[in-house]
Amino acid sequence: MNPKIALQLWSVKEDCQKDFKNALKEVKEAGYAGVEFAGYYDMPAEELKAYLDEIGLEVAGSHVPYEKLANDYEVTIAYEKVIGNTRVAVPYMTFPGDFSAWKQFISELKVLSEKLQAEGMTLYYHNHSHEFKEVEGVDLLDYMVKEVPALKLEVDLYWLHDAELPVNEWVDQHQANIGLFHVKEMQENPRESTEIGKGILPIVDYVKKAQAFDLPWLIVEQEAFQALTPMEAVKEDYLALAQIIEGVS
Repeated sequence: MNPKIALQLWSVKEDCQKDFKNALKEVKEAGYAGVEFAGYYDMPAEELKAYLDEIGLEVAGSHVPYEKLANDYEVTIAYEKVIGNTRVAVPYMTFPGDFSAWKQFISELKVLSEKLQAEGMTLYYHNHSHEFKEVEGVDLLDYMVKEVPALKLEVDLYWLHDAELPVNEWVDQHQANIGLFHVKEMQENPRESTEIGKGILPIVDYVKKAQAFDLPWLIVEQEAFQALTPMEAVKEDYLALAQIIEGVS
């Protein structure tokens, strides 16, 4: 089965800040089937849900800071339920060199993942590259999924490559724990993200993995922009990724 294509809205955050509804409409018109949120720009949940239904955009997931989940759980999860989200991703955490702090955080993730599971939702963790370097000799994602069975990984393939891991081998080893892929293209010089198809990453291989793993979504993210505006860039990203999916189907 082919995964659907969603956009991580952090990619077009300036457009969202300027006019959230119009940004969502443009994303839908670009071809995306869904979005992954990175904030809601003060829009009430009921209004957002109605608008998503009106324009035909699905909720692939949402990035929610861990502090918000820990300190304002009830309100945060009530919002996610209203908009129809079942995938809550912690987008970032860091404790440089401090394995004991990571262990404490991971034990808190375990409690949180079980709470969300009881609500019919799934907790995800979204990686960068530092989780493979921050504690010497420890793959923190590997440790995380062994300690927290209910946790899923939202694997950002760009950052796996940036961490100089054998990407295909690593994702194969963690297939059972992977629920989503972030697809972000990399240009070499300077090393930063760019439009899909203009960089050095084997996106075709990643699409084949997503198909083999039966992942529901490929989530596009772009964080750096060269010649195009963010909205122009993500429109190109969609067309390139859709063409790749079609070519390997």
